[in-house]
Amino acid sequence: MTDHKHLKRRVRERMARTDESYATAHRHVTAHRHVTTDSAHPAAQDLEHHHEAALLRRVLGDDSYSEAMLLGLGGGIGFMYFVFEYTGQAPMLTIVAQAHPEPIIPLALKRAGVPHQIRRTGSAKVAERNLRTALDAGRHPICTLARHLLPWRPPQSFPDPVDVAVLGVEDQVVHVHDDRPGEMPLTDFMAAWSVLKKSKHQLIEVTGTAAGSPRVAEAVQDTAAKLTGPVLNNSFDVNFGLSGMRKLAAQLADTTGHDVAATVYRQAGEQWSQVAAAATGRASFVEIAELVEQAIRLEERGVRALEQGRRM
Repeated sequence: MTDHKHLKRRVRERMARTDESYATAHRHVTAHRHVTTDSAHPAAQDLEHHHEAALLRRVLGDDSYSEAMLLGLGGGIGFMYFVFEYTGQAPMLTIVAQAHPEPIIPLALKRAGVPHQIRRTGSAKVAERNLRTALDAGRHPICTLARHLLPWRPPQSFPDPVDVAVLGVEDQVVHVHDDRPGEMPLTDFMAAWSVLKKSKHQLIEVTGTAAGSPRVAEAVQDTAAKLTGPVLNNSFDVNFGLSGMRKLAAQLADTTGHDVAATVYRQAGEQWSQVAAAATGRASFVEIAELVEQAIRLEERGVRALEQGRRM
């Protein structure tokens, strides 16, 4: 966390000196960082798969279930959106296009009939012992880590969780599979495994093979219910499913209130669509980076317009 705060401070200092956008300043500040092989940076390449479903399929180690099947059993498609505001940062629109709130991997294992155990502990020593015991049994446990503490992942301002499979521990080095194989010192792994309060030292271990047929009909029914009905049974349900899609579309189309900000954010949305199209069309990283930077500049304009509106 300390290193990340120092990085943000250096980026902000460069922005103040050069009037560059955050993305450009960040690129210059981190340009000196050592770049290693792809195997050490599992998330560095353009990857076309669903992270949790692909990871679970790898851990299961056979072709009994496709990635699409595991994603469906784990909740399938969905929709959720929220706007988060943190002090000193631009408002952040978050969209999750999959079922929520149940975690995908445990639910997929349950509906597939795959025996498994989920362990959590407040003790780092017990957690490491659980990890080594699972590895000694010839299994690849799935651990929930803080994404921003993984050396191959981009920095973030908050500890977002990500699941990785642990392939082994050798000479105080942990070998993992994120979106690609990677490795990190055991001390760094334990730090990333310890920081998340809700999933501290969480370990999922597959203990056997599937029994019976997967509960596909149940999964489909649940996906449809979460798209069309309540999810959390509280006031936030309007942000989920089809109602959430309609609400977000109406807000993006709203021309009242903050006129300038609404216009700029619509332009930013169109720009992000161009980013997605460029990635699908196999554009170069340089071309995609330029499109992303343009989108960020538009969002920064929108933030300034909102701030000016509040002061009026």
